[in-house]
Amino acid sequence: MSQQLIKKKLCQFLIKAVVYKELNNKEVFMLQESVIKLLNEQINKEIYSAYLYLDMANYYADEGLDGFEHWFKLQADEEMEHAMKFRQYLLDNGLKIVLSAIADPSASYKHFSEPLKAALEHERYVTASIHAIYEEALNKKDFRTMEFLNWFIEEQLEEETNAEDNIRKAEIAGDKGLFMLNREFGKREED
Repeated sequence: MSQQLIKKKLCQFLIKAVVYKELNNKEVFMLQESVIKLLNEQINKEIYSAYLYLDMANYYADEGLDGFEHWFKLQADEEMEHAMKFRQYLLDNGLKIVLSAIADPSASYKHFSEPLKAALEHERYVTASIHAIYEEALNKKDFRTMEFLNWFIEEQLEEETNAEDNIRKAEIAGDKGLFMLNREFGKREED
């Protein structure tokens, strides 16, 4: 074998070795523990949201306002879907789901508009929670989670807007327009 052929084969071997090393030493993407913890906590918050909205639906059922009941029952279903999206994201990344106890959402309301105001405050809380996860993902350069959260950021804008609209409608309708508003709430369709 000629000297030139030996050098050529040696160069090819070294190039293959470098490429192999680069491919096999490539850093594998892993979610950071701090982000995983927040995502698991968000599952709990979304389930609590469903529980809270179901409690509000129960209040309206007790008051004979079946349209309001219907609206909040659908809202509870939607919040469970959100919880399942977070759960699936963690599973898709090969991570363990950690569920914790759900707090009792029971509240006493004196007027039909009180649950509407409580819903807005709760949606603002959820928005802040999702923003905190996004911020942590950004700090950890977890672009995958940031991309995943973009849908929830848009969704929270919609949730807060709906809650604000519901309060505004209740204020305009007042007690005299309650049954008309109840009919409107009853027409909400599943998303």
